[in-house]
Amino acid sequence: MAQTGTGKTAAFSLPLIAKLDPKLNAPQMLVLAPTRELANQVADAIKDFSRNIPGLRVLAIYGGADYGQQIKELRRGPQIVVGTPGRTIDHLDRGKLKLDQLKALVLDEADEMLRMGFIDDVERIMRDMPKQRQTALFSATMPPAIKNITKNYMSEPKEVKIAAKTQTVSNIDQFYWHVAGLNKIEALARILEVNCDSASIIFARTKTSTTDIAERLEAKGFSVAALNGDMNQSMRERTITRLKSGKLDIVVATDVAARGLDVERIGLVVNFDIPYDAEAYVHRIGRTGRAGRSGKAVMFVGYREQRLLRNIERVTRHKIEQMQLPTREEIEKKRVSSFQDKLAAAVENAKLEDYQSIASELATNLGMSELELATALLFQAQTARPFKLPADPEPRSARFSKDKERGHRGQRGERGERNHRGQRGERNERGEGGAKRKRRTADVEMNTYRVDAGKEHGVQTKHIVGAIANEANISSDYIGSVKLFDSYSTVELPSGMPEKTFNHLKRSFVRQRAMRLELIAQ
Repeated sequence: MAQTGTGKTAAFSLPLIAKLDPKLNAPQMLVLAPTRELANQVADAIKDFSRNIPGLRVLAIYGGADYGQQIKELRRGPQIVVGTPGRTIDHLDRGKLKLDQLKALVLDEADEMLRMGFIDDVERIMRDMPKQRQTALFSATMPPAIKNITKNYMSEPKEVKIAAKTQTVSNIDQFYWHVAGLNKIEALARILEVNCDSASIIFARTKTSTTDIAERLEAKGFSVAALNGDMNQSMRERTITRLKSGKLDIVVATDVAARGLDVERIGLVVNFDIPYDAEAYVHRIGRTGRAGRSGKAVMFVGYREQRLLRNIERVTRHKIEQMQLPTREEIEKKRVSSFQDKLAAAVENAKLEDYQSIASELATNLGMSELELATALLFQAQTARPFKLPADPEPRSARFSKDKERGHRGQRGERGERNHRGQRGERNERGEGGAKRKRRTADVEMNTYRVDAGKEHGVQTKHIVGAIANEANISSDYIGSVKLFDSYSTVELPSGMPEKTFNHLKRSFVRQRAMRLELIAQ
């Protein structure tokens, strides 16, 4: 048992790599991971560990990628295969992946595969393997279903627990902001503007969100790039090199994509989406405050996410202070100050004498005084960041604070009651094949969506959860109540889903049937 970030990949891969035969062109080691992003990450790490072993090949197989290319690589006989359960079964059924020479199996993040409904697939894969093999199972928790795997498929297993380190670093100032009034992008832009003296990393929940946030920040004039599992290794390395050199100031990343990121100039970490547990929070904010420097961490907390915040405080034993966003006046002052610095540099370094006659001619032709001309030129120089901003919207956090004092009981008739009923409905659906999952949806505002697939199409709860978790790269903890009907199903997902994610899910498939996701209730 070990938490994220404790070096599990190195712990299992290094000793197993030493036992493989590079001259035998057949899969000898199989690693199962819950998501394609993690599969890619693990595969990249193993490639790095084995780069000096001639003839050793590593292949990642996962849904959403081209079958033909994966089959071509399988024919070459990779010694190590890292895959998601669904795509691994597909290749086994097609006869393209053969495990008769397998020496070792690794189940990475087994509890997450259980939550995503993949545990039956995992057991099926294990039944088709040689009995004589080494098996390693890694899990942050050990629920009964995972214990059953150790009993049924492992010989005299030894349990090793790695103590979780949840203390946060003392040289990092930690704050949270109640999401109210301004939308999150506008709030993020303000925070970044007043913390522009160093690099920043923004954590989002999904790959699509990283791209969406990066594009919207770029439109506001920020030097920003996304960092996610869709990037190949060379693109990732170029992005990190630009960040280290100062050519790039901001990256928007998922948790998995940011693993191993070590950039000393990162002075700010923003949790755009609140992490679902304290371990993830500690790993995120640990990206700042490096090499003895001080750092700052900010977390956005929605109306129904208070308990997640309190849990992080409890586990880390650290009080996170509430912050107020920079005001309109502070942002205006910051922009004018930055512009003044640029003007001072121009006066010092540029030959302005050649432009004085042009300025005088413009003032004469336009009938303006020098002050009026300077004011007009100042207006023209604003670009994407005007010096004067509209008034701030009224904050709507009063209800948030009142509910906090009552221990977050909520108000009669609000969505919290509807979510509670939805969870009871989920328990009733377990008979349809859904795995009982611990969800955190009570802490997050949810919308209800219609999925164009139901019981008559052979769909079970686990299929919907697995498809959405993989395609949207969203943790199963944030997938709420799933209800199955004859010709369709409904599922609760966090509000504020990016448009790109929504459109991608509309085109995605569950049990070979298009989801055609449709919002039906907010």
